[in-house]
Amino acid sequence: MTGFTRRAAVGAGLATGFLGGVASAGALPRVVSLNPCLDAVLVNVADRGQVAALSHYARDPQQSSIARIALGYPITYESAEEVIALRPDLVLTAAHSSPATRAALTRLGIRTELFKVPNSWVENQVQIRRIAAAVGHPDRGEALIARVEAAMARSAPRPGARPVTALVFQPNGFAAGHGTLVDEMMRRAGFVNVAQRYGLRKWGNVSLERLLDDPPEVLLAGQAAPNAPTFAEKILNHPALASISSRMTRAVFPERLLYCGGPGLADTAAALATARRQVLGAAA
Repeated sequence: MTGFTRRAAVGAGLATGFLGGVASAGALPRVVSLNPCLDAVLVNVADRGQVAALSHYARDPQQSSIARIALGYPITYESAEEVIALRPDLVLTAAHSSPATRAALTRLGIRTELFKVPNSWVENQVQIRRIAAAVGHPDRGEALIARVEAAMARSAPRPGARPVTALVFQPNGFAAGHGTLVDEMMRRAGFVNVAQRYGLRKWGNVSLERLLDDPPEVLLAGQAAPNAPTFAEKILNHPALASISSRMTRAVFPERLLYCGGPGLADTAAALATARRQVLGAAA
């Protein structure tokens, strides 16, 4: 058998194996997620038996809001071979998912749904509803949206509370600017995102020098890993930050809250409310 014939036979076998796993009419689909933000929504709206695998990022507490929960789920490292072997009915992918994997799944006729990074709560709600509908539980999508909105309402500033200037500051000075979901969450929680005054638009890095020269009232800072090995992380605990502690309050804002919407927004709202109270106290 020639190399070409062998490859064709293997491809046919994989496709046949996959088609054998397609859900029958009326059955709930089995789903693989290749993105930590989609992972978090999926486990909140699907039955446990529907989740064939999550992304390996789901177990990383720095990246995922469901790290502990994810320990009880299978994972993949995003290779097409791993996904195909699971014979899913649907694969949730994101703009940053492996193009090679997405192309392979498309060639084999495996249904995929592509999601972009949401830039607003409205966009995020659309994604939650898409995922919930795709797994056959639209009511759970509505319930998740209601939980997030309730968390936002609990974390909103009291009427008349003054806005507080703030900046997100993650490893390497990475920050979220205007037009991002984090920016909207900051505004909802009573903050003015001042990323623009450091030259940022949507996403970018703020130098330590510029931060020291013109600090906001609150630094929504990430947490460096113990014995942080790189300068990108060490900047979060740079001794120079102590020199402006009288002018700037530092609040905990874990990196995992920066990129995802979905159920993690409840944690985002709570973290922002805590930061606001650190500055305003009873007036918050």
